[in-house]
Amino acid sequence: MEADWPLIAVRFALYVTLSGLFGLSAFSLYGLKAGERTDAITLRPWLVGSGLLGLLLSAIALALLAAAMAGVPPWPIDREAIGMLLTGSATGAAWEARMVALVVASVVALIAAGRAVPLGTVALAAGIALATLAWTGHGAMDENATGWVHLVADILHLLAAGAWVGALLGLTLLVARAPSRVDATYLKLTHRALHGFGMVGTIVVGTIVVTGLVNGWLLVGAGNLLSLPSTRYGQLLLAKLALFGAMLGLASLNRFRLTPAFERSIAGADHRGALGTLRRSLAVEAACAVTILALVAWLGTLEPPASAM
Repeated sequence: MEADWPLIAVRFALYVTLSGLFGLSAFSLYGLKAGERTDAITLRPWLVGSGLLGLLLSAIALALLAAAMAGVPPWPIDREAIGMLLTGSATGAAWEARMVALVVASVVALIAAGRAVPLGTVALAAGIALATLAWTGHGAMDENATGWVHLVADILHLLAAGAWVGALLGLTLLVARAPSRVDATYLKLTHRALHGFGMVGTIVVGTIVVTGLVNGWLLVGAGNLLSLPSTRYGQLLLAKLALFGAMLGLASLNRFRLTPAFERSIAGADHRGALGTLRRSLAVEAACAVTILALVAWLGTLEPPASAM
């Protein structure tokens, strides 16, 4: 079957946007203090922009998905197909919940992005919006108890991945500040944020690994492991796992070597070299994360090996 590239592209953009919205709002809660959230990373434009972009992409995704399910061209828009999708499926209900959540996140972020309670509301709404993507992939393919296990695992997988992606965005924004605007206070703030994510990252990685194993068991199955390299689904999945391994290596490097080196450089008033190395490592890690999201967007449109049994 030929790949539906417009749908894959919109799915990818949604994964990036909603992961950034959820992860950045959550990172700003645990990694930054009240007075730092609007100054250090200009939080409001990022959150409001992500929320509005998520609304636009969700509208486009609905039209493309309805067209694909009805077997008709995406243009002109088939209103009847969209109506059937919205009123007769869990996917439509999830889409409606996502739109409401994104409106809430955008409005609250616009009004009070830097305060803890409103920011917590943004993170909660963004988490709901991100979780609804489970209904657009393989997370809703099973029924009964297995279906619930698969759906919950997929939602937790999405939220953990979003927390990682959004934190990478926040950390990249912190270390990318122009040298002329960096002083000792800002350097200490950056180190504290790096250290804070190091602890949260352990929970994030553990969740991704456990839910990934559950999803792998349900989507691939033990009997199909050896045949993975011979299928498109398997090739993309193996590429995703390789990139995840690279991200783990980079995250460990950041936590156990680069962040302590950065702390020592602050104490010695010689931070430029350590900060530059940290920037490069975060950039590579972020590139791996974005590529993984692209692979996930593609994988969600392919038939997994377990469904063909």
